[in-house]
Amino acid sequence: MGRRFILIILTVLSISLPALAIGCEQPPQGSAEWYFAQGSKLAGQGNYDAAILNYSEAIKVEPLMAKLYVNRAATYEMLGNFDSAIADCNKALSLESNLPLAYINLAYADNAKGNYDQAITDSNKAIELDNKLAQAYINRAYAYNQKGETFKSIADCNEALEIDPDLPDGYYHRAFAYLAIDKTDEAIADFRKFISLSTNETLINTANQEINRISATTTPVSP
Repeated sequence: MGRRFILIILTVLSISLPALAIGCEQPPQGSAEWYFAQGSKLAGQGNYDAAILNYSEAIKVEPLMAKLYVNRAATYEMLGNFDSAIADCNKALSLESNLPLAYINLAYADNAKGNYDQAITDSNKAIELDNKLAQAYINRAYAYNQKGETFKSIADCNEALEIDPDLPDGYYHRAFAYLAIDKTDEAIADFRKFISLSTNETLINTANQEINRISATTTPVSP
């Protein structure tokens, strides 16, 4: 898939994930909402297999509740099961056609499978439904960058950061876009900003490696 892409979550989770929906009050045990809440809690703890089991139990109770499929799709994506994620997103949209989170998760899976044109299409639909979801712009930025449409990628990162200035993903993806047009100073600044905001140690290491690589290959300007 090339350079790893990341996506901030819409819920209380602090790690980068596809988009999940959450509930508020503690529902009766054994209800679809109860299984839904358990699944969201487990996903937040990184226990994705158990989360999927709970979402599946919720679906048995309420098979027409679209958000259950949206969350199970996001959790499938964390396990790399993108075909199942796409199937769940499509099921959710068949039940409720105007779900921006479903389109965000579709775009995430599209990118993972290298279907960048489809990722752009699904991101466009998410933005059409809600233009204040930074995740949609991040997905589209990644797809544009993979297609070599660097300036569109930068523009989408800018849009995402306008919505959420503390979104690590925006700086990470924009840094790579800047590298593609040889704006190394801007890239280093964005990598450093990403490092200051992110808790993802793997990607922090990647950002540090990029900074070191750029610094080692940049010729200092003579006085």
